[in-house]
Amino acid sequence: MRAVVYRGRASRPAGCAEAVGALLERHGLQVRFVGRRQLTPEVLASADVYAQPGGGTLAAGWRHLRGRRYVIRDYVAGGGRYLGFCLGGYLAGATPGFALLPGDTDRYAGSPGAATDDTGDLVLPVSWRGRPRRVFFQDGPLFLLDPGVVAGADVEILARYPEGGVAALACPFGAGRVAVAGPHPEAGPDWFTDAGLPVPDPLPTDLGHDLIDEVLA
Repeated sequence: MRAVVYRGRASRPAGCAEAVGALLERHGLQVRFVGRRQLTPEVLASADVYAQPGGGTLAAGWRHLRGRRYVIRDYVAGGGRYLGFCLGGYLAGATPGFALLPGDTDRYAGSPGAATDDTGDLVLPVSWRGRPRRVFFQDGPLFLLDPGVVAGADVEILARYPEGGVAALACPFGAGRVAVAGPHPEAGPDWFTDAGLPVPDPLPTDLGHDLIDEVLA
C-alpha cells in the first residue's frame, strides 16, 4: 500500500513529517513526501492514504493549505483515507479546515476541565481504548462532535483526555475514512529526550499503528 505524506511549510518544524513517514513505513506502506504544489488529484489518486502531520499553528497551516481544501475533500469523499496528527487533526475540522469530521476542533490546552493549560511540550495521560497511556503532547486539538453524533455508530472514539474529551477518533467521510489524533503517537524517544521529558514505557508508537489500522479499515 502507498501513503502520501505532506512535507511543506505547514509541517514545520522539521521532523514532524519524517516521524509520520517512518511510522507508516514500519506499518508496511510505501511513503512519498509531497509539498503543497504536488497535492493534486492525480497524486492523491495514487495513494491508499494521505497523511497530514503536525506542524505549527492552525492559522499558519491553513494559510498554506486552504487552496487544497477541495482536492483533499474530494479525494477522501471518493474513497480515500485521511490520517491526521495534531495540526493534521486541527485541519480535519471546519473552522478553518477541510471539514472532514462530524463536528469540529478546538484547542485542548485551557479548555473547560482540561488537564493542562500548557501549550508547550509535555507528557500527557490519555485513555486509549480504555487503557491508560502516556503520550507526547504539544498544543493538540480537542475533537468536538456535533449534537446527535453517536459514538460507536457514527464515529469510533479511540482515545479520551483525562477529563473525557475526545483525543483521537476515526469516522467515515463519503466513501472514504478519516482517523485523527490530538497527541503525537508517532513520536519517537528523541522527541521526549530533546524536550527534556521522560520517555514513557512502553513507547506509545503502538497507538500510532492502531490509528493507521483504523484509517485503513
